[in-house]
Amino acid sequence: MEILAFDMSVLLGKALHILYVALGLGLVIFFHELGHFAVAKWCGVFVERFSIGFGPILCSFKRRDTEYALSLIPFGGYVKMLGQDDMDPSQLTTEEIAQDPRAYSAKNVPQRMGIISAGVIMNVVTGMLFFGLAFRFGVDSSPAEVGHAVVGKPAWEKGIRSGDVFTRINGRDTKSFQDILRGTTLSRGDIDIEGYHADGETFKVVIQPDASGLRRMIGVSDARSLEIAEIGNEVKTTVVPGSPAAKVKDSFQDKDTIVSVNGEAIDSYSQLQILLARHRASTVELGIKRGDKVASVSVEPARFREVGLWMDIEQIAAIQDGSPAAIGGLKVGDKITSVNGVDVGKDINPLHLAEHLEMFAGEEVEIRVKRTVEGSPELKEVTVKLTPNDTPAWMDYPISDGTPLSIPSIGVAYHLTSKVLKVLPGSPAAKAGVPEGGVLESVKIESEDETFNKLSPVSSNELKFVDATKKSMAYALWQFQEVPDAKVTLKFQGDEKSYTLKPVPTTEEWYVAQRGIFLHPQSQILRADTWGGALTMGLYQTQNTGLDIYLTLRNLVSGDLSPKNLHGPVGIAQVAYAVSKQGMSQLLMFLGFLSINLAILNFLPIPVLDGGHMVFLIWEGVTRRKPSEKVLMAASYVGMAFVLGLMVFVIYLDIFVHGSPG
Repeated sequence: MEILAFDMSVLLGKALHILYVALGLGLVIFFHELGHFAVAKWCGVFVERFSIGFGPILCSFKRRDTEYALSLIPFGGYVKMLGQDDMDPSQLTTEEIAQDPRAYSAKNVPQRMGIISAGVIMNVVTGMLFFGLAFRFGVDSSPAEVGHAVVGKPAWEKGIRSGDVFTRINGRDTKSFQDILRGTTLSRGDIDIEGYHADGETFKVVIQPDASGLRRMIGVSDARSLEIAEIGNEVKTTVVPGSPAAKVKDSFQDKDTIVSVNGEAIDSYSQLQILLARHRASTVELGIKRGDKVASVSVEPARFREVGLWMDIEQIAAIQDGSPAAIGGLKVGDKITSVNGVDVGKDINPLHLAEHLEMFAGEEVEIRVKRTVEGSPELKEVTVKLTPNDTPAWMDYPISDGTPLSIPSIGVAYHLTSKVLKVLPGSPAAKAGVPEGGVLESVKIESEDETFNKLSPVSSNELKFVDATKKSMAYALWQFQEVPDAKVTLKFQGDEKSYTLKPVPTTEEWYVAQRGIFLHPQSQILRADTWGGALTMGLYQTQNTGLDIYLTLRNLVSGDLSPKNLHGPVGIAQVAYAVSKQGMSQLLMFLGFLSINLAILNFLPIPVLDGGHMVFLIWEGVTRRKPSEKVLMAASYVGMAFVLGLMVFVIYLDIFVHGSPG
């Protein structure tokens, strides 16, 4: 009976969210059509039908001269007026209808303009009201703070780091992390970013976003809070299975807050990262606040897990501006061969260059590199002297496939090749018979930890090194740290045999900073104290949303934004459902965004849309004559074909690109 009650409660919860979405989307459509309807009635136009939805009518009733209907296809609606029918554009030029004083076509140009624009105006007004109502309730958002700067990406190169707060992008204020994403994605050319570092020092940088993917990006993620999070569905936990924190998992509960590290008070995620990195080789005492009490919890260090493979180092992929490497004269394309005369690849594991150089913080070191000479196929040996700073290793890590490793103390990033330089005697790789000099074809990583498999929707990750552009080795080695109780299967080029082995904690003094505690995203509540303030915030959000839509359309036309980012009705419904589960304020914000979208897209100069009708009305107002029936019909059919083609395209994206519904 308890299971039945649980299933029913889940089912009822889903049904309620679906109802919220249906009502919300219905309201957006209803208000748009209501604008047309109200002004048409005010102008004395005979309205034959007011329908929410298209296609076959599900139910209807008639009041006075108008039929009010609910139709089968819920992706829109229409107001059918005498003398104006997108399915029969010839009505606009039919003399019999034109003589009827109640016909849309019999009204003067200003009246028809009012009727056509009323839907758009209504959507702008209701969008602002949706936004205002959401801000009156309080909108939960992520602050415009950087949680992680992806190694090698434009933001990292410009010195952006964890804890930095962006205040303006291209002259527009940034109040949330979404503003950062929008300001980057919808920009063109370089972007101007203003903000301040965690220590309060202000900065102003110019960044050229990376446009190699579907959208422009600078490589930053949002910040975490210090509040411990419980995640998972089938299995819930506050710690990563197999991590040091898992040994004392009962000490961490959802909503607990980390307030100190080794007795040093902290108030930000960036502080926590730095202290865990500095003390990564020792047990740390975390101050955990629960209610009014603070308890001290000891968490052991996490040794680096390896399989005994040393991989070759590639050329330097990126250098941070103003870093010791930049000041010392290192260049992108250099290949580091030795540090203070010690060979990299023979005596220093390229994977652990960050720890090695960290040991020389404040001391001058001599780094030898091989450098490409322009116009020559030969490489020349160059010696560079620089002084590493005290930034700890593993402050940065390969967050995704293709991300390089970094040496934070000198500010360089480099990839590892898929070629095996050395197999350590007695290691898992040596016991499995992995050959030295082999070139990897693929690495498959699976977890044998049941809890992790239930917790993570993807517990298997196969990385394939199909060509020289596939820079996956650093990420593969980092997965050994991320996946508990991992089983690794290696395949080499030209070798039919596969090698299965398990990473083990290294016997050397190599440690990672992460201890395996899940944290909630950092959040802020944007709330207006008065209704006047809410409407002001709603108006500001409306202006920003309108500008964002314009920039989106511009970037789609210019090619700066891939059309694969578009979503259709299926995607919109899925997003609306997901947003509804986050609370009424988030749903209202989404409906406001949808209302402004509907207003602007409907007013594009495309025949059969409101904007197309407005173009014809402007023509009529200027020339004092209506467009010919042939022109109207041709334009309408072209517009209809475009709209239907676009609908098919975005539905295809929803199902086959963004994922099947459900």
